[in-house]
Amino acid sequence: MAIDIYKINPEFRDIMPQEIIDLEEKATWAENQEKPRGIKELPETKELLEEHSLCAGCPEAAALRYVLSSLPKPEETIIVNSTGCTSLMFPHIALHTVHSLFGNQNAVATGIKRVLDWRFPDIEKDVVVLAGDGATVDIGLDYTLQSFFRQENITTICFDNEVYANTGGQESGATPKGQVFKMAPTGKKFEKVKMWELAVTSGCHYSMNMTASAPKAVAKAVREAILVAREIGPTFLNIYTPCILEIGLSANEGLGEMKDQDKDRFASFKYVSPEAEEFLKKCKAEGRL
Repeated sequence: MAIDIYKINPEFRDIMPQEIIDLEEKATWAENQEKPRGIKELPETKELLEEHSLCAGCPEAAALRYVLSSLPKPEETIIVNSTGCTSLMFPHIALHTVHSLFGNQNAVATGIKRVLDWRFPDIEKDVVVLAGDGATVDIGLDYTLQSFFRQENITTICFDNEVYANTGGQESGATPKGQVFKMAPTGKKFEKVKMWELAVTSGCHYSMNMTASAPKAVAKAVREAILVAREIGPTFLNIYTPCILEIGLSANEGLGEMKDQDKDRFASFKYVSPEAEEFLKKCKAEGRL
């Protein structure tokens, strides 16, 4: 789990495709940066997400690019994901990733983080959970909350598309009331579960609700959440990444849908505990933000 893992064996360098060489030489690994990584490098450097197999225009793909571009130390990061549309992108990511059983991603992340802290006590190792609303709010809710209760030093990111998108269009706890899907023809009967508020009640030191419409805002939230998780305790990000297929939008309408919801269900919510707020001030003074 270090930058050396991503370096090419000299004996094979002459037969390696250029995109692999670019990953070693031009990717935004933290050790190559004089200042914090972020969105601004995306047009000029090699991305850690080479390609993906999601639908054209899928907001999840854009959101994942923003997340990967802002990890404080990608070479020292493990991402734990769960079954869902996001899991289709993980084989293309140049990072350590672990695919958990559906819903138990926070339990798996807990074990990984504890072992890393024991095995590498002098190296900052970040563990980030990235899963959809079905895995986070529905089937995996207990695992999610228990990791908050235990104050595990992990960041949980929910890509909230408000539906079980890759299994036909069933409603989830995150679906808004009244929403109709192919496999929910009578509409959702109860209000959307506000997971970002539940995260605060359950002990998270940093919790945000937002859309992926503003790349810089997503990058800032990801970086802050991971830094707080390292030192203070669990953090949570709920990011709206609508399934344009299930809500009947075309490939170029995802951004507009997210911007519309910036003023509605996903109006900005941010909670930072007093301890986390003091720590972030220290990080900013040290140039880590």
